[in-house]
Amino acid sequence: MNQFIEPGPEFGQLFRTFEHTAFRLEVRTTYAPPYERESYERFLAGEPYELGWMQDWLSMVRKAASEGRQFARVRIVSTPLSDYNRWSYVIAQHNIAAGEDIRYLTQEQAQSTGLPNHDYWLFDSHRLLRMRFDDDDRFLGGEIVESNTEVVRHNYWRDAAWHHAVRRDDFATEEHHGRG
Repeated sequence: MNQFIEPGPEFGQLFRTFEHTAFRLEVRTTYAPPYERESYERFLAGEPYELGWMQDWLSMVRKAASEGRQFARVRIVSTPLSDYNRWSYVIAQHNIAAGEDIRYLTQEQAQSTGLPNHDYWLFDSHRLLRMRFDDDDRFLGGEIVESNTEVVRHNYWRDAAWHHAVRRDDFATEEHHGRG
C-alpha cells in the first residue's frame, strides 16, 4: 500500500537523504505555494522582489552538489509561458547557480513524447513520490508509490523528458516567452 506524506519534516527528509539523484517532472502551469506569494505578486506588478523564502532550498542544493549528488528537473510549459511559468523561469537562474539542472519542454513536445500529466519526484531511480495538489494549486503532499511497474514507467518518462528538454538558457527565445 502506498504511503501519503504531507509537507513537513518527513517530506523534507527525502531531499536530504537521497544518494545520487533527485529528479522532478513539473507539468502544471500554476503553483500556489504561500511562502512565495508576496514575491510572485511583486514580480507580476513589475516591482522588486526578494527571495529569502528560497534560501533554504538553495543551500540544500549547494550542499548536495558539493557532495556529488544531483538535483534535476524538467518543466513542461505552455507557450507563451503562463505568468507563473515566467516567474519560475526567472528565478530558476538561482537554482541553476546553486547546482540544480533545470530544463524545459513545451506541452506539445511532452504530449507527443507521451509524458504523464502529473508532477513527481524520483529519488535515486527507485523511490517515486507522486505529488498531489488541490484545486487552488496548493501542494498537499505526495504519495510514495511502491509499485515497481510504476517506478520503471516513471524512470522511462524521466529519461524521455530529459532527452527532449533543453537547458534554461537555450529555451530563452522570444517565441517561448510570448514577446515575439
